[in-house]
Amino acid sequence: QVQLVESGGGLVQAGGSLGLSCTASGSIYSINRMGWYRQAPGKQRELVADSASGGTTNYADSVKGRFTISRDNAKNTVYLQMNGLKPEDTAVYYCNADVKVTRTTVIPRNYWGQGTQVTVSS
Repeated sequence: QVQLVESGGGLVQAGGSLGLSCTASGSIYSINRMGWYRQAPGKQRELVADSASGGTTNYADSVKGRFTISRDNAKNTVYLQMNGLKPEDTAVYYCNADVKVTRTTVIPRNYWGQGTQVTVSS
């Protein structure tokens, strides 16, 4: 079993910054992709940013230039630094990871964290 635990959400004024972190633990051989999604009230969950194990990153257009995703593979941890926050960034942010639990695992299994609330006041 694999668990993803997020931390770092909170309340911030528009223009401010917050940092999120997510650590994976449990039966892990390797993690291919780790990323962050968010879901605002009444909206679908959307990709914010993700990072492949080789370092390739991908961002939603709405956060490019403001958010930065990074990973510490040795710690099975992914970070999201959010700068220039806007009220429209308000959402529950979820960590997501594709995990191989053994060396012979062919298809990684996808896991979600429990979510952390980010609220940006205007």
